[in-house]
Amino acid sequence: MAVTFSNLHTESGLKSLDDFLSGKSYISGNKLSKDDIKVYAAVLKNPGDSFANVSKWYNSVSSQLATSFPGKAVGVGFGGETAPAESVKAEAADDDDDLDLFGDETEEEKKAAEEREASKKPAKKKESGKSSVLLDVKPWDDETDMKKLEEAVRSVEMPGLLWGASKLVAVGYGIKKLQIMLTIVDDLVSVDTLIEEYLTVEPRNEYIQSCDIVAFNKI
Repeated sequence: MAVTFSNLHTESGLKSLDDFLSGKSYISGNKLSKDDIKVYAAVLKNPGDSFANVSKWYNSVSSQLATSFPGKAVGVGFGGETAPAESVKAEAADDDDDLDLFGDETEEEKKAAEEREASKKPAKKKESGKSSVLLDVKPWDDETDMKKLEEAVRSVEMPGLLWGASKLVAVGYGIKKLQIMLTIVDDLVSVDTLIEEYLTVEPRNEYIQSCDIVAFNKI
């Protein structure tokens, strides 16, 4: 939830901040954050004992900022005309009125957030390749029922396997073999496994004597 502080150059604004810091060490969470830096910049100086919570927080932020800038300061002066104190206070009031700790992100912050989100997303899985295979399926003899042989072949179903066109090809001595096309997803189907563990084992080996790969082409 957004937290807003107004008029931190006035006693009423400091009173609001002092109440907010009651029981807290920092503006957000348990560590110094950009929220603390924003509010610190809007408070003109340590308000002292009048606002004990603000004073304690102000000293804490000051000490931590000091360790971030270890160089020895020798003092800085400004030449030329300077704005009257009241004018400076008025400008400060304009700057910290309705200080929104959750304002719009800068372009750099948005870009960094997008890069973090992109790094969390899993890489798009590479699409698996496919192959077209021409298979010879041979029967035991000329008495084998080739219609039932083809039904046995096509009864094999598994993810990534698609049976295609087929035809009977004469071998000799009245024997014919089944020549059948199939399309496979390479990562899901192994043709060797298909032959050894599905086509040439029971109950299909009642009709199928052996299988040979005639052609194997990547799609």
